[in-house]
Amino acid sequence: MLSAISAGTQAGATAGDAASKHTLQAGTSALPVEASPVLDLNAFSTLEQIIPVLGKKRVVFIGEQHSRYDHHLTQLEIIRRLHALQPQLAIGMEMFQQPFQRYLDEYVAGSIDEHAMLQATEYFRRWRMDYRLYAPILRYAREHGLPLIALNVPNELTHEVAHTGLDGLGDDYRRQLPAGIVPADEAYRGRLKEVFALHPKEEGHDNFDHFVEAQLLWDEGMAERAADYIEAHPDHHLVVLAGNQHVAWDNTIPQRLQRRTAVTMASILNSWSGAVVPGLADFLLLPEERALAPAGTLGVLLEEDKDQVSITTVLENGASAAAGIKAGDRITAINNKAINSITELRLALWDKLPGDTITMDTVREHLLMPDENLSYQLTLQ
Repeated sequence: MLSAISAGTQAGATAGDAASKHTLQAGTSALPVEASPVLDLNAFSTLEQIIPVLGKKRVVFIGEQHSRYDHHLTQLEIIRRLHALQPQLAIGMEMFQQPFQRYLDEYVAGSIDEHAMLQATEYFRRWRMDYRLYAPILRYAREHGLPLIALNVPNELTHEVAHTGLDGLGDDYRRQLPAGIVPADEAYRGRLKEVFALHPKEEGHDNFDHFVEAQLLWDEGMAERAADYIEAHPDHHLVVLAGNQHVAWDNTIPQRLQRRTAVTMASILNSWSGAVVPGLADFLLLPEERALAPAGTLGVLLEEDKDQVSITTVLENGASAAAGIKAGDRITAINNKAINSITELRLALWDKLPGDTITMDTVREHLLMPDENLSYQLTLQ
């Protein structure tokens, strides 16, 4: 069951002459009890009920928790329903970076297939989430000729900002910045402090101000790309798919887009895990959690070094153990496609399920005799 809470259902009574009714002690909330927001849990909307509202908006933002399959199913359902109302519909995606736009265009046009698109956009190196989460959305776009817009700025740029800050960028990186980056307000910085505290600290990436600027770059870059598309295609509507944190509140992508171009818009969150208060978004979806079917596995642990992928551990009772593969073997090809990186291995296996059979070529090194070139038929588990 999928429910939608509209921000319009949130109500708070007028405080009235609060001073005469209540004495707030130091350290307590400034809001009197009767002014607390209320959600009527008996007045849930449904997706069907909010689609007419969304159909009147030029831009619809749909947030996600990246690993939640049900969130991507709700995104696809909204896209289908909006497409029925607005045939000239485009889909902007955080998951793809701007320099690779041509390959999304070629994929939608049918010039390249899915494998070639994933390889050319460097999806498995730059985004890394299970592509099966997003595949139905991209296939729908290809089937119906809906433009796919690469919204995100390159990883290299955000990593450099996280290391040096905006002021420390060289000219080459500075030329890639979106125009008019508005500094973070205190609410934005406050939210990021919690994230930063949990974030693994890499050497040279432990400066909070730089971390905030990298996040700003992310939001401003996606907002500028969306604005450019809207301005260049006045007959199109746009759905933007991005993480919940890029969609929520009044200082993320939606507001940075509206600063650039005045358009009607709506924001939707999926399964928000924080406080639900007015101003969070326009709608909150509450889908039942669903999981992808298990992917096929080799049953090994791997390491990558100098364009080589080697097996460090063969897991007991896995597909590789059953085939006779040993720790130390180097993988050279899967289904006749050369494997020089773990990214290439993921590309070769992303659509394989338990029970599928693959051919895997390996090299086994020996100290006192020539290396062996071996080929195996593996039934994935």
